[in-house]
Amino acid sequence: MSETHFMLPAGWHHGPGRQKLTPGASVKSASKRGAECISSKLACSGSTLHTLRTTLSASGLTERARRLALALAVCGLVGACASSPSNISRIPVQTGQETSKEGLFTQPVKWEHTKPGCKGDCPTLKVDSVVFPGNPKLSDLVDNALAYMTGIGNSNVPPYSNIAEYEQYFWKTAAPRDSTLLAARTRYRNRTLTVIELDTWQYMTGMTHGISATQFLNWDNQSTKVLSLNDVLRPGKRQDYIAALKAAHARWLSANPEIIGDINVFVRQWPFQESNNFGFIDQGLVIKYDSYQIAPYSAGQPELIIPYADLSGILKSEFLPS
Repeated sequence: MSETHFMLPAGWHHGPGRQKLTPGASVKSASKRGAECISSKLACSGSTLHTLRTTLSASGLTERARRLALALAVCGLVGACASSPSNISRIPVQTGQETSKEGLFTQPVKWEHTKPGCKGDCPTLKVDSVVFPGNPKLSDLVDNALAYMTGIGNSNVPPYSNIAEYEQYFWKTAAPRDSTLLAARTRYRNRTLTVIELDTWQYMTGMTHGISATQFLNWDNQSTKVLSLNDVLRPGKRQDYIAALKAAHARWLSANPEIIGDINVFVRQWPFQESNNFGFIDQGLVIKYDSYQIAPYSAGQPELIIPYADLSGILKSEFLPS
C-alpha cells in the first residue's frame, strides 16, 4: 500500500466527551504513528473499512487523529492497487491550465441546515463542496473524507461514513451553538490531474474560536487513484523534498514580517514541521498547514510553495513541466 498522509490540527487533545484545544501542541508523532499503523497492518487485497476502523481503535491515537487517519486511509485504499502513472509529463509548460476544459467536470453542492425543530441558539451545518458527474468514485471519496475529518463526539471511531450520516449524528450530539463547515474545491485541473482541497471548520460551544483542518487529494484521472507523496517523488529523494520545503518555509518567514516579528523568537515558538499535505498548482507544489502547526491562529493556514525549478531531480519526470 502506498503512503497515506493524515493531517490534524495541532493542539487537538482528547477530553472527556469533547475535543479541547491546547494551542501549539505537536501532532508529528501522532501522524507518523497513524501512517505506520495503516501501512503495516492493511494490505490492499483484503482491506475493508471495518478492518481499518478496528486497527485504528487499537492504535493508541487520539480520537481526532483516528478520524483523520480514517479519512485519508480511505483515499489511499481507493488507489492502493492501481497502476503507476505513465512516463509522460502531466504538467503543462504554460500556466493557467487549471480549467474545466481539460480537467474533470464539477458541479457545486451548497446548502446550510439548522437543527430541525430548534429555536433560539441552534447547531448549524454548512456544506460548500463539489461533485464530479460521471465519476461517482471520486464524488464518494470527497464525501467520505469530509465526513471523517470531523471531530464531534467521544467515540473511538465515527459511527458515520458520509455527510448525510454525519448530519444525523451531529443533530443528536451538538450543543446549542455548535457549528460545522465542510468544504471542497478544485485547486488545480488539467487533462490527467485533479487536485481537490478539503477543508473543515468547527466551532464548539464555549470555544474562543473555531478550528480548521485541511487536506489535499491529488487525483490521477488516468489510474483513478489518489497520489501520495511517495508516488510523485523519485526513490530516495524524501530528504531533498524536506530541504526544498525548509527553503520554502524560510521564504514564507521573510515574506510575512508583520506576522513573524522577532524571527528568532518566532522560530523557537513555531518551529518548522515536515508535511506530506501537498497539492499540484501551476507554480509547483503547495504545502498547506493547519492553524497552530507552524504559526499562531492569527496567521491562518499558512501555504508554502515549492517551485518546479526547485523540484528538478526530486519529483518524477512526469510530474515536472514538459
